[in-house]
Amino acid sequence: MTLIQSFGAAETVTGSCHFLQLKQGPQILVDCGMFQGKAEKHAYEGFGFDPKKVDILLITHAHLDHVGRIPKLLIDGFDGRIIALRPTMELAEVVLLDSAKIAEQDYATALKKARRRGDEGEVKEPLYTNEDVRAVFDSNIQYAEYDKPIALAPDVQVTFRNAGHILGSATLQIDFKEEGQAKTVVFSGDLGNRNDMVMPSPTLVKQADALYIESTYGDRNHRSLEASIEEFREVVISTLNNQGNIIIPSFAIERTQELLVLIKQMYYDKVLPTCKVFVDSPMAIKATKIYDRYHKNLNQAAQELFDKDGSVFDFSYLEYSVTGSDSMAINEEESGCIIIAGSGMCNGGRILHHFKHRLWNERNRVLFVGFQAEGTLGRLLVEGAEEIRIYGEKIKVRAQICTINGFSAHADQTEMLHWMSKFEKLDKVFLIHGEPDKQVIFKQAIEDKLQKTVHIVKYAEEVWI
Repeated sequence: MTLIQSFGAAETVTGSCHFLQLKQGPQILVDCGMFQGKAEKHAYEGFGFDPKKVDILLITHAHLDHVGRIPKLLIDGFDGRIIALRPTMELAEVVLLDSAKIAEQDYATALKKARRRGDEGEVKEPLYTNEDVRAVFDSNIQYAEYDKPIALAPDVQVTFRNAGHILGSATLQIDFKEEGQAKTVVFSGDLGNRNDMVMPSPTLVKQADALYIESTYGDRNHRSLEASIEEFREVVISTLNNQGNIIIPSFAIERTQELLVLIKQMYYDKVLPTCKVFVDSPMAIKATKIYDRYHKNLNQAAQELFDKDGSVFDFSYLEYSVTGSDSMAINEEESGCIIIAGSGMCNGGRILHHFKHRLWNERNRVLFVGFQAEGTLGRLLVEGAEEIRIYGEKIKVRAQICTINGFSAHADQTEMLHWMSKFEKLDKVFLIHGEPDKQVIFKQAIEDKLQKTVHIVKYAEEVWI
């Protein structure tokens, strides 16, 4: 029998890392992601397995919680094949270089403070460096294509199916034979929605002896995309007509691209007031260029925008603020701006400078279009803080704070149940990549509506297929 163990994204959302130990065949790792939030401390712990024994690493997509520990995997001895789609690896390079840069900056700051206290020995070095990231992309990488099986060994193959989550995202279908018996294990990756603004619908999979499925939003359904788009349009139009500015903290990959498609469509629909649209995030700019380059992987609406003028995202109002001086120049614009800047939860990045210059003005609006975790500056603003501190300076919050919750690159409960219902053969369902309370609700929903056997996977638990 085949042993599967999850060394991350087990009763938690981050750190995706799943180890398949085939009785006959290669030892396969699915994802090697970073632990984030409350689980961040686990990133410095061992993997729970010997990286030298892993023959193949399969990557579902380029978000940090799925690729963030790959450099560390190589440092600890992995020298096998890495298999992913080409756009996934291009985005992963952007993500990992940014991760290394932040880690090195945080280390330098912590070391300086520790030296003043005389206890620099307590400061942990970065998990990896820029050079370690470069080593990943100098290693043995094989590029997959959607729906084209790749032989991993005799009687073992993997097929990447479009997961519809972000550019290059994949559901992995692993087919193998064990003692003459054919078996299929499917890893959903992070599933997208059927009505996403940029990505196509997730590809359906026909069969699985075991399905490992994410459960991030397994307890709920999102607000309708149509209602969210309508509210977004109203906020943008009314604020610009009132001589104000819209400041949008946004994640660099997928959310920024969704917003740009939405704004560009408003421009072509002739409902967008004359304005300047700034993307003020080097990481988001790089990601947007990659999305544009692989526009044929996007949905029909995005491709139609590309066909109009040669870009999915660019139009006459849009400006990319690459350098620090570009970013500072935005402050010279008094009104009529849409500013999309990182970071998405306002825990760093250029968004803080825009808050400093714009948050005190009641004509401006801060528009949150993504989840704000507990303890972040974004969460404080959403919860109604009347003033905040930025770089030691007290800033009065007079701008209107708006939240639109309908934009999500993750499938909700209804979407995931629909996707699972299309399997012609589905024996067992294993829940990963979710918080325990949400997984309990999702488990019950699957059992009630699909009558399937469901198990919530625990860290390092031995699951035999």
